[in-house]
Amino acid sequence: MRILITNDDGINAPGLSVLHEIATNIAGPSGEVWTVAPAFEQSGVGHCINYTRPTMIAKVGDRRYAVEGSPADCVLAGLHDVMAGNAPDLILSGVNRGNNSAENTLYSGTIGACIEGALQGYRSIALSQYYGPDNKDLPDSFEAARVHGTATVRRIVNHGGWTQDDYRIFYNVNFPPVPAAAVKGIATVAQGFRRDTCFGVEPQTSPSGRRYLWVKGGPQNVPTAPGTDAHANLAGKISVTPMRADLTAHDMLPALAAKLDGQTA
Repeated sequence: MRILITNDDGINAPGLSVLHEIATNIAGPSGEVWTVAPAFEQSGVGHCINYTRPTMIAKVGDRRYAVEGSPADCVLAGLHDVMAGNAPDLILSGVNRGNNSAENTLYSGTIGACIEGALQGYRSIALSQYYGPDNKDLPDSFEAARVHGTATVRRIVNHGGWTQDDYRIFYNVNFPPVPAAAVKGIATVAQGFRRDTCFGVEPQTSPSGRRYLWVKGGPQNVPTAPGTDAHANLAGKISVTPMRADLTAHDMLPALAAKLDGQTA
């Protein structure tokens, strides 16, 4: 199997090394793992792509490339430049340092890479490691992802519903904030929503008197509803969420059409 890996934490991030281990296990002895990752951290850029200026790319090792762009840019570079003519069988993104559960999904460059992969017609899986008091100070804070990542990805590859429709399925995986031995298995769940917490800004003034704003997130230990990602993660389970990039609120269409269709201003 030929696998393309990327992330949003940058090419030197420890989570990318964990992902390379997982990908190598999945690819097998005769497989290939290609790394095309951002030269610098790109957390929070979502599905951003760069089409207003050139994107620099540099080979930094065997099958290893750094791109001065977003994770979605890296997928484009991997598919249409680095691996042109040798398309991957699978795209993996991560392992992100921090969860991409609930509303974090919408901001995530890790997810953005998989959105682009799915739009390009490739099987894509995002992997993230939730952090909390039970794992943040471990010698290996990625322990849950490292130990359980290969089996989780292999199950999704073998049993996932890899659709051929226009907005293809991709998968969002979050490993719980616990040591590997405390992981309680996989839960297939929906994307959740953390109530009473959201992103905001914190103003600060520099020594030169200039005013700056730091974007900051809310508490991450807030559980979402049962049957959703963060709820499963905080219960010690690996969440697997099938996703599509189609943003249509399909449940609203019939009622809205009954009121609006055929009307004039």
